Amino acid sequence: MAIWVRMAPHAYPLLESLHILGVAMLIGGAVVVDLRLMGLGGRHVPVTMVTRNVLPLCFIGFAAAAISGGLMFTGIARAVGLSAAAPWKLGLILLSGVNILIFHFGIYRSVHAWEQAAVPPWPARIAGSLSMISWVGVLVAGRYLAYV
Repeated sequence: MAIWVRMAPHAYPLLESLHILGVAMLIGGAVVVDLRLMGLGGRHVPVTMVTRNVLPLCFIGFAAAAISGGLMFTGIARAVGLSAAAPWKLGLILLSGVNILIFHFGIYRSVHAWEQAAVPPWPARIAGSLSMISWVGVLVAGRYLAYV
């Protein structure tokens, strides 16, 4: 696979395009949910309506980004491994995943008690803030992979 990614003239650009589309779906959707959780956007829309409609797009985006990113990595593993940005990107992806698990198995279990609130409770706002910061950090670290 690595040889195909490195040698096929259109492999890497097509994978990178799929990766960017996946990242846009993932982070764009996450920002929509995060803004609602922070009480900064869509205050009139129930939290469950936002999550039900947006999170499936985030999952598809994550799958596209993970698969295309993994394939791109096979072709340039050494360069990525030597980049100072790689541990940041992977660490922030891990932090984002832990935040998602804590949110969904924690505060989100009581969402029906606060889903209509214009400003959700503090734990939801913290989870939304941490999500937005970590996913934007993943985006920035991903761009730095090409430069540091």
